[in-house]
Amino acid sequence: MNTATELTISNSERFRIDKELSKLRFELNNHKIYQTLKTIDEVRTFMENHIFAVWDFMSVLKALQCELTSISIPWTPKNNPNIVRFINEIVYGEESDVNELGEPKSHFEMYLDAMTQIKANTNQIDHFIKSVESGDNITNCLNNIDINDGVKEFTKFTFDIIDTGKIHCIASAFTYGREDIIPEMFIEILNELDPGNLQYSKLKYYLDRHIEVDGEVHGPIAQSMIKELCGTDQKKWDEAMVVARNCIQKRIQLWDAIHSIIKSNRS
Repeated sequence: MNTATELTISNSERFRIDKELSKLRFELNNHKIYQTLKTIDEVRTFMENHIFAVWDFMSVLKALQCELTSISIPWTPKNNPNIVRFINEIVYGEESDVNELGEPKSHFEMYLDAMTQIKANTNQIDHFIKSVESGDNITNCLNNIDINDGVKEFTKFTFDIIDTGKIHCIASAFTYGREDIIPEMFIEILNELDPGNLQYSKLKYYLDRHIEVDGEVHGPIAQSMIKELCGTDQKKWDEAMVVARNCIQKRIQLWDAIHSIIKSNRS
């Protein structure tokens, strides 16, 4: 099969995925939670739950790095240097970016710093990370903390995908399972409540970096990675589609859960 035919197939499959996901994406991007978040207290509640999605995103990324780049010793080259470069660029940006002070930080750590500055509660995520570091399995780590069941289910689902060992499925979760609209929404709230960017500067910086790096750089790289991994294999494209659909549905369910928490707190 020549290169032109392969390119036609991969572009056609990407178009098919985008078309089939369009209704779910519309539902996600017009979720009621975007009209619900109005106050800093509600942003705090959102962050206290959303932090687990920020964390498990890094686990998806590291699963890709383990499978697609050469991390063993002695080193040997991988067959696809394009994908190696894709992953290494994303890891560099997500795991070792610089914060507003020029200090190296992962985006997860920046989010935690923003939570501290905004006075959100980090007790549960801190306890969870310590449990993970102790070597306990993810299910036990989640069951041992006091968070909403919807947040637990979202995180467990992520690790179910990782545990399949199917790299094109993990790549699909990475590519299609991420939120797009949250940064813009948060920035609107922060601009209204903190126009001088004095009280919540760390969250504002994190959001700006998310938009700049994730949207403008990592998004297109991830799309190229899917093309490389699925190629002309119809079964892989079909499996990538199922994972993409499930990931967006799980994200919607996560937003449902957080929305319910916020509404409950109001009442």
